[in-house]
Amino acid sequence: MVSIVIEISDGRTLEVGVVTKKGFVGGLLAVGQRTNPYRMICQPPVDGFRIKVEAMQQILPSAPDLRSRLSHYANFQSLRVSQIAACNRFHEIEQRLARWLLMSQDRVGSASLPFTHEFLASMLGTGRASVSIAAGILQKAGFIQYRRGAVRILSRKNLEHATCECYLTIKQFEAESEGSIG
Repeated sequence: MVSIVIEISDGRTLEVGVVTKKGFVGGLLAVGQRTNPYRMICQPPVDGFRIKVEAMQQILPSAPDLRSRLSHYANFQSLRVSQIAACNRFHEIEQRLARWLLMSQDRVGSASLPFTHEFLASMLGTGRASVSIAAGILQKAGFIQYRRGAVRILSRKNLEHATCECYLTIKQFEAESEGSIG
């Protein structure tokens, strides 16, 4: 899983998107933009491959199917970014943390997630103390177990009930996009 993160001038960060094994990083570069305003963070570490921007831009005119798939994926990413922005603005930290943990489990494929409170705070655009309180609430309810540097999802079903509608909306975007991006 690769987190797409925006950083503001004072160093604070917020995750605005996620790329999984079916996606790609650098969509703006693939469609002609010369710079990328985002920082990419692999958490946990992942394997992948890299294509130089120049090579991608040279190949795209002769690969309409690839261009179409990349465009569909870029559209999907735009929808996901918009939904995450709405979630970060309108929903409580416990709901946002539940959404983020579920999305992470979907990508990593494991109930054990190697995330610190500091990292979660950075992804959720909040303070470490807020994440500690939210994680404590979810842990006390029996939905997760938190130990230093690791979160374990104990009850996915209950965690799904603790999240806001944004998780299901994003899952729906993903399902609709999978046919067009391969």
